[in-house]
Amino acid sequence: MNVTEFQQFVKDYYDSRGWSDLDIFIRIGFLAEETGEVARAIRALEIGRDRPDEISTTYEENKQELTEELGDVLGNLIVIANKYDIPLEEVFNSHKKKLSERYAKA
Repeated sequence: MNVTEFQQFVKDYYDSRGWSDLDIFIRIGFLAEETGEVARAIRALEIGRDRPDEISTTYEENKQELTEELGDVLGNLIVIANKYDIPLEEVFNSHKKKLSERYAKA
């Protein structure tokens, strides 16, 4: 699946669940929450979890958790991009151009 197809999939899926109708500031809150879950997943991968109320998991399980949390962040970013009619391809190209220009060799 390419990026355009995935962006459309997320739009269709979130629309069908009514999730796209949420206020943009609620969506930003969800994005912040999911970003925190990415941080927690990376912590588990890098230094582990050391709480007695948590079950120890393997590296592969922790990596799968990170993959899922990154997907949740991406889903929220896509909903925001869709709200403002911004194709992800445009986001990618704009970011690439900005970095290329900012760090171009003199």
